[in-house]
Amino acid sequence: MSPKSNYLNFLKLNEKKLSAYDLKVVVAFYKFFDVSNTFKLQNSLKLILNKTEIKGTILIAKEGINGTIAGKKDEITLALKKIWCLDLLNDLEPKYSFAYKNPFFRMKIRLKKEIVTIGLSEISPNKTVGNYVKPENWNDLISDKNLLLIDTRNSYEVSIGSFENAINPNIKNFREFPHWVTKNLINKDPEIKNKKVAMFCTGGIRCEKSTSYLKSLGFAEVYHLEGGILKYLEKIPKNESKWNGSCFVFDYRVSIDHSLEIGHYEMCFACRMPISQNDKLHRYFVQGESCHHCFNFSNDKQKKRFKERQKQIELFRKKNQFHIGQTKIKN
Repeated sequence: MSPKSNYLNFLKLNEKKLSAYDLKVVVAFYKFFDVSNTFKLQNSLKLILNKTEIKGTILIAKEGINGTIAGKKDEITLALKKIWCLDLLNDLEPKYSFAYKNPFFRMKIRLKKEIVTIGLSEISPNKTVGNYVKPENWNDLISDKNLLLIDTRNSYEVSIGSFENAINPNIKNFREFPHWVTKNLINKDPEIKNKKVAMFCTGGIRCEKSTSYLKSLGFAEVYHLEGGILKYLEKIPKNESKWNGSCFVFDYRVSIDHSLEIGHYEMCFACRMPISQNDKLHRYFVQGESCHHCFNFSNDKQKKRFKERQKQIELFRKKNQFHIGQTKIKN
């Protein structure tokens, strides 16, 4: 099925929901390919998006493109149609979800050294990458008891949801992943490179880099979830799912559940960690100021600044306005 057909199918399946609640369509995408002229691609995307109400962030590097945008269905439909007409983006295969309000504040199209940072310039999915596994085949793969299943996301993402029996590397950012592999896999098991390894992340992009990295080290059999968790949640019915919990997303929705709607987490303004309703009962939780993750790590000056920001948010709420410091967009 073509990318356009997949998108139209998504709209058809969710037509009633989109119309009833005036939902915004959230589009996450990436593609590794050799970008000969990053400025030209940046300008082409600006021409498509800058005169619309679509908001989000797109990163462009020599190695490819990575972005998430959100907007009204009609504008998103037209924008995607134009993006698919650009050179080498005709096969761009996004992941789709919903938001009751736009989870982004502005449209940013930036040039970067890497579209996802691992810090190793020699690692390129354009040269070598692991075996792609479609969401429909993922459950069978991870049912293999001899499989080493690794969640390549950051620890705060893993904390609110993951696949059954997945290893959590407990990394703070993706740059730490190569060190974790050396310390916890290669140094501990001389035969590890002969074992079957599968990895997953939010949208698939970090796994492109992580499988490329493992292949460069000599790992023989490496797999990753095509389209990431987002595509899995989109394609696999909840009653067949091996996913537990919510999926962290890098915008002000904080998390989404298996129906691709906003999850039950908010974000601590101070440390950006996801927090549940139970976390808000903790004695260290103060709305907009601190949570149990960061209370002992922020100083009095920072707490005072967070408190003042929270006052501004409350003032905006009384005026029925949205403040950029809010950490949760609600229906």
